[in-house]
Amino acid sequence: MAAAGAGRLRRAASALLLQSPRLPARELSAPARLYHKKVVDHYENPRNVGSLDKTSKNVGTGLVGAPACGDVMKLQIQVDEKGKIVDARFKTFGCGSAIASSSLATEWVKGKTVEEALTIKNTDIAKELCLPPVKLHCSMLAEDAIKAALADYKLKQEPKEGDAKKK
Repeated sequence: MAAAGAGRLRRAASALLLQSPRLPARELSAPARLYHKKVVDHYENPRNVGSLDKTSKNVGTGLVGAPACGDVMKLQIQVDEKGKIVDARFKTFGCGSAIASSSLATEWVKGKTVEEALTIKNTDIAKELCLPPVKLHCSMLAEDAIKAALADYKLKQEPKEGDAKKK
């Protein structure tokens, strides 16, 4: 009996949907209306999501947050023996602009040296993603995350007191 009721409900819902006027798909998508297409692209197809081994000596981890909006961003870089960033990963809890800023940041740091990565500015990220003024804090978080990951990496490269005594 329950199956028959579910079938009637499904048919009734289908009939209502078929009778209602339909809007084009682009008008239904809130992100497409509210965000630039570059932000939507990085949000729907984020690059380099994931984590690297934070205990590894050649991995730097930056964890930053914005108390005002609740966005939290973790960005990690992996650096080879020549000082070149060979991989980058991120995990972000936040809005579409924060996720897009993180995704773009990981793309931009790959292939750069540690020093070159320090030159990436939030204004460049914001400009590339066409972020409105109200979302500039997202690109600032991305810049801060890059700097924090680089600082963590550099800290891991310094010799420890125990290492110096062993030699």
